[in-house]
Formats: sequence, structure tokens, C-alpha cells
Amino acid sequence: MPPSADGAIEIHGGNRIAAARRLGCAPSRLLDASASLVPFGPPAGLRRLLRRALDGAAASPLRDYPERGYASLRAALAAHHGLPADGVLPGNGAADLFTWAARDAAAAGLNLLPAPGFADYGRALACWGGRSAPQRLPLRWDDRFPTPFPDPPAGDVLWLCNPHNPTGQLWSRASLEPLLGRFALVIADEAFLPLVPGGEAQSLVPLLARHRNLVVIRSLTKLFAIAGLRLGYALASPERLARWAAWRDPWPVNGLAALAGEALLGDGAAYARWSARVERWVAWEGTWLRQRLAELPDLAPMPSATNFLLVRGERQGRPLDLEPLRRSLEEDHRILLRDCRSFNGLGSGWLRIALLDRPSHRRLLRALAHQVGRRPLAT
Repeated sequence: MPPSADGAIEIHGGNRIAAARRLGCAPSRLLDASASLVPFGPPAGLRRLLRRALDGAAASPLRDYPERGYASLRAALAAHHGLPADGVLPGNGAADLFTWAARDAAAAGLNLLPAPGFADYGRALACWGGRSAPQRLPLRWDDRFPTPFPDPPAGDVLWLCNPHNPTGQLWSRASLEPLLGRFALVIADEAFLPLVPGGEAQSLVPLLARHRNLVVIRSLTKLFAIAGLRLGYALASPERLARWAAWRDPWPVNGLAALAGEALLGDGAAYARWSARVERWVAWEGTWLRQRLAELPDLAPMPSATNFLLVRGERQGRPLDLEPLRRSLEEDHRILLRDCRSFNGLGSGWLRIALLDRPSHRRLLRALAHQVGRRPLAT
């Protein structure tokens, strides 16, 4: 992977500032389809709430230390899922919680990591010297979601992502539940599940009470477009989460993020309205964009249940290198797409495109049509 302008290795989308520095332009000029966030967020009510918090002087989430045990935030998260408060642990984004899940996972034995899959699972496991092996997932599938999860090989810990990043496949809960009896620990990343139309029906959260070897990790980043606040949470047995809390820093979630979480999940009616809006957008824009991408030469967009599309480079049945196309979109059109070379099992023949709004999609399609029509893609 190439380093960014500030020397960091770019293995994640949403590097708008680093990309702007590299391209010599203002970040506002970039159309970012590399990070899969709701384009019409954050919610207006949350923005008003944060402005009021920033105006506070004598006592505010900006001035004061966060609540040490995050009791208010945990209560809101627990009530949202119908769980006890000690079965919820907030974190500084999902990545923070992957690190502590990986500490348990490293001690449990051989970890099966999805391939392709999010590189942060391996990063977290490497922190503790954990052993891992890939579980190869299919790279061709139809659009009949949910689909059965592929039978995993032998191992001690299973990491899974539902819907799967980067493919967008939605696994059925019926196919996942039997795996809880086969593995010492199952870590389920459900960061994108709240965006999937009808996706909650496939969540493993209802199985937590019966399976103490299950961990579900969620994020509010994608659903509410608050990546900068860094807020995620883990759902698991109280004993496991108490152990994680004892390991980590005293205040992993900042006061503004905690306030945002309480507000976003504390109002059930508002959450339902926002979720319905997001699900309508995913269904409408996902279908429309995939159809338009399929009309372009050399691009094969795969079916997706969520708010991104994995696109394969292909010409007459042969794979194509899409890295020149990705770079030209950055350099000539100021459009960022997700580089898939950090996903184990993919490579430069794939791109991931986040769903945006209709004007942004039209800008993207014009740029793609210009580039694929101007010169052949490398084979």
C-alpha cells in the first residue's frame, strides 16, 4: 500500500485531509466515496445539541471529564437493545473495541479472519500476538439476501462481519446461530447492519443472553455520519466487558461523543424515523447506482445489501487492474474511491464505492464515463 502525504499507510477510507494535501487542493473540493457514511448526516438535532454543549462554560461535556463509568450512555445503549446496562461497553469507535476483543481472542487459540475482510481485525489481533488463518469468502454472489454464511474451517475463534465489508453480502442469522456452538468465541462486527433495509432481523444481538461466547460490536459512525466523534459499543456478557473496562484507559469516549450517543439512542421515535430514512436511501440509491455502473464498460458492480458497492474490473471475462482508474479519478476529478488492496483476497482489480446523494452519483458517473472512454484500463 502506498503511504499518504503524512507518512501513514492508507488502509481505510475517509482520508480526505491526507488526500487533499497530496493533491494540493482544499478538502472541500473532494467528493469522498471512499468512506461509507450517510451523506445527509449528522442529524440536525444532534448538531444543535453539540453547539449548545460547546457554548457552555461553567459545566459542559467539553470542559468536564466524562462520566467515569459512562452510566448514562450505557443506560441509553442498553435500553435501545433491551439489554442490562452491564452488558454494554462504549468505546472510541469500533476499532477501540476490536483491540480488546482481540485480547480475549488471542488467548482462545486460532482465529479465523474473513478474507476478504477489514484489515483492522488482523491489526487488533497482532497487538496480542494472536494466531490467525483466513476464511475464504465467495467473490461472486447473487442479490438474494440474506444468504447462508459459508461453512468455516476448524478454529477456535470466528470473526465475522454482517453485512460483510467489503462485499456487502448479508448473512442470515439462521446460518450463523449454529456456529456459536462450534467456536470458543464469536466476534460479530455489525457496524453496517442498522443501514440495511430489514437488516436487524439478522442481528445476533437477541442471542447474547444464551451465548456467553458471543460478542457483538456496533458503531454509530456510519448510521449518523459522526466518524469524527469516534463512538462505538460492544455487547457481550457483563463479566467479559468488566474485564475489558479494567484493561483500558479511564476515559476512552470523550464527553461530546457520550452526549451524542445518549441523544441519538435515547429518543426511540427519532431513531426509528432516522433509520427508516436511511434504509429508504440505501434501497433507492443502491439500486439506481448499481444499474448505472453496470452500463459502463469494464466495470462489474456486485450486489450489496448495504451502503456501498464492491466493483470488479472485468473485460471479456478477464480481470482488469482498476488502480489507474482510481488514481485518475483522484487526480483529474477530485473523487475518492476505496482502494481495496488492503482487503486480504482482493487487490487492484477491485474498488469499493460508497453510496452518496444523487447529484454526487451523477458527478461520479460522468467522471467514470470520461475515464473509461478515454483510455483502456490496464490488464
